[in-house]
Amino acid sequence: MLPEIEYKNGAKLIIISAPSGCGKGTILQEFRKDHDVFLSVSCTTRGPREGEENGVHYHFLAEDEFTDMIEKDGFLEYAGYTGNRYGTPLAPLLENLAAGRDVFLEIETQGAFKVKELLPETSMIFILPPSVSELRRRLLKRGTETPEKIEKRVAAAAKEIERAYEYEYVMMNDDLDLAVADFTEIYDLIKSEDTADNRFAPKNENIKTMIDEVLKNA
Repeated sequence: MLPEIEYKNGAKLIIISAPSGCGKGTILQEFRKDHDVFLSVSCTTRGPREGEENGVHYHFLAEDEFTDMIEKDGFLEYAGYTGNRYGTPLAPLLENLAAGRDVFLEIETQGAFKVKELLPETSMIFILPPSVSELRRRLLKRGTETPEKIEKRVAAAAKEIERAYEYEYVMMNDDLDLAVADFTEIYDLIKSEDTADNRFAPKNENIKTMIDEVLKNA
């Protein structure tokens, strides 16, 4: 059972979802240079890629360690994705919200909607790639996975993008500086609780068209 969560001083819980290779990590890195927020580090059973550090990019767990955390109610949510398991550790989230820090959860759509169901006050941001073909190009450029795994990620990405219509805020990462500016603007809207501003909402025709175009070119 989920313990009571204290949102001290108006602290916010914010979900960021985007297909792998969309650049959400880079956007968050730039954003956090000027904002004191807590970025939750997810747990995963997949192995680290080149350059990834345990406890920084992910907490890399063996299958039995992950199962043990489930049994001890150590996750806010957990889900399977492209053959591996991912979970959001609960304790750091509770500690930071109770300390008055906004908490960002960088999780895929399946986990995002689990959190939204548990905590309806959570805000949700989806970051789109310019196109699925551009996403494939970025993943290939990384050189960290086989072509077969990349195609699995691309197929999963198309399914994730279909759910962008259900998010409260949607933006695109085509140009990093513009994306960071858009992300900051969305964050300011969330903090101000200005729900009347729908510039980044899927109900806005421009945003809906943007999602349609990305999916059409999948």
